[in-house]
Amino acid sequence: MTQRFDAVVVGAGVMGATTALHLARGGMRVALVDRGAICREASGVNAGTLTLHMTRAALIPYAMRGRELWLDAPRWLGMDAGARAAPGLSVAFTPAERDMLEHRAAARRQAGAPIELVTPARARQVEPGLNGDIIAAAFCALDGHITAYLTGLAYRRALVAAGVALFENAPVEGVDSGDGGFAIRAAGATLLRARRLVLAGGVWLERMLGWLGLRVPVKCLINQLVVTERLRPVMRSVLGIANGLLSLKQFGNGTVLIGGGWQGIGDPDRGGVEAIPDNLIGNVRLARHAIPGLAEARVARIWLDLESETADALPMIGPLPGIEGAHVIGCAHSGFTSGPYMGQLLADFILGREPERPLFDPARLIPPQPAASLESIP
Repeated sequence: MTQRFDAVVVGAGVMGATTALHLARGGMRVALVDRGAICREASGVNAGTLTLHMTRAALIPYAMRGRELWLDAPRWLGMDAGARAAPGLSVAFTPAERDMLEHRAAARRQAGAPIELVTPARARQVEPGLNGDIIAAAFCALDGHITAYLTGLAYRRALVAAGVALFENAPVEGVDSGDGGFAIRAAGATLLRARRLVLAGGVWLERMLGWLGLRVPVKCLINQLVVTERLRPVMRSVLGIANGLLSLKQFGNGTVLIGGGWQGIGDPDRGGVEAIPDNLIGNVRLARHAIPGLAEARVARIWLDLESETADALPMIGPLPGIEGAHVIGCAHSGFTSGPYMGQLLADFILGREPERPLFDPARLIPPQPAASLESIP
């Protein structure tokens, strides 16, 4: 028989899983559905950077609160997910990068980020392994990183303890809406029904919103990531290049993760994605230029991480217009840092509580339906 719930969340990344967790803790009977396992798509394979340097200015307050939640995961999530505080630097090697660094630092500082411009000498005090050729730097004490693949384990334990029904490895084929709520279809049949729906599919949100007849373009960024074999300590900060192309950090086990950079190619919805070898080589060379000690490193493996963006580069978080009980969350640039907080905000809204910070109304991205012409009215 089809199971019935107060709410169903489709998409078990950090944002979807956090929304489901707080809805269940708020007293709702909740189901969480995903085509794979908990936090095993973008949320489990990203660079794990908890940074304000790469966060859009409008999202700075959300990222600062999200970072606090990650570091406090043992309290609210029940498990340490590997989040660690670390100093953060963004550096410039060229005058163009310096101008970009100064502009971006000012915008983020105005939004509340404690980012300050520092001299190259001060930057090398923070990060002794840094290349001495930098000409400018910005410093932020509120940075850090997390072991992304541990998030699935942490969330699974918390979700089960909260009573959330997990439907993993269950690709959703469509959603039917009606007076009684929503019917979730999978494997050619109705899998479950719920009065409320949350779509939390990241780069797949364009297709998922299409289930409800909504057209919202979503851009997919294909970040190429590299992890090295273990080596001696060569860096102790979270380091980014001012042009935004690259970030890197060294974990406690000695491996260095090089994230972002020049992109891969493909479409996750049509044929998959793949790496571009020349771009990977460029990423590694730039990382070695920033931290010369990486000359000792050997690449252990590479993989791809998907990141989604809307037309205005801001997330969709809130109710879907014209569809009672339907909500969406996702498409926050560098959204992993903000994810736990954004999920909490949406859950508060659905539970009838006043969110601590404003949501990001998806209606702004949905064009109005064309009015019927006189000729078309019978």
